[in-house]
Amino acid sequence: MTLTFTKMQGLGNDFVVIDGIRQQPGLDAATVRRLADRRYGIGCDQLLLAERTTNPAADFRYRIWNADGGEVEHCGNGVRCMARFLLDQGLASAGPLVLETTGGRLTRVTPTADGCMQVDMGAPVLEPAAIPFDAPARALAYPLTVNGEGITIAAVSMGNPHAVLRVDDVDHAPVATLGPAIEHHPAFPNRVNAGFMQVLARDRIRLRVHERAAGETLACGTGACAAVVAGVLNAWLDARVTVSLPGGRLVIDWQGEGRSVLMTGPAQTVFEGRLSTGMA
Repeated sequence: MTLTFTKMQGLGNDFVVIDGIRQQPGLDAATVRRLADRRYGIGCDQLLLAERTTNPAADFRYRIWNADGGEVEHCGNGVRCMARFLLDQGLASAGPLVLETTGGRLTRVTPTADGCMQVDMGAPVLEPAAIPFDAPARALAYPLTVNGEGITIAAVSMGNPHAVLRVDDVDHAPVATLGPAIEHHPAFPNRVNAGFMQVLARDRIRLRVHERAAGETLACGTGACAAVVAGVLNAWLDARVTVSLPGGRLVIDWQGEGRSVLMTGPAQTVFEGRLSTGMA
């Protein structure tokens, strides 16, 4: 017996996508780690599993694992790839899809005329307890002591937690050292993704993101959304922003509190393959 898979990428953020509707992959954390290993497996930042849903408001359910085998709540680049996968595999017809993630979160994804995907990422979560983030009260900026030094962050959840740090030059930002320290800061009980944002103009930013359990990736969709939310709230940015990440560009639209964040970007298939059950 073999397990079929599809390798996909969204701005260089790469995924192993598995059809759990027409096959039974039997995934667990150890299997995910083997599949995600870039030397002994397929290699990916995250693994995505398509499943049927019992929720009448959703078309499909999908699950997300980081490369370390830990299951996570949401992925902006991943949800675009999952929607593209379902359409390309003939599991869904053309048109908007509503996808359910772990915990019942619903995300609407709409194909665009230029082949991209626009994702309704939902309204950002800003209350510290719901992020979750240990802070006495909600604020636009929070002081944080990391490695003995004081920094200032914004804290936002886009279905997963983000700390956003504004920097003068993203090329020289200490992502490799400060990113992991922020990720494991005790103020974030579920750990956190760390975004380093450089504001170029009111409608343009550059961004690098250290993702939980994955390190710096070429792109992070939820990180781009969180950065724009932080920028709008702090009056640094307008409502429509082009976000340049190492892997490419996303367009983020956010009209303010209580409104959904809209993210538009590409999702592409790289190759398809099969694994023996011994590997899977």
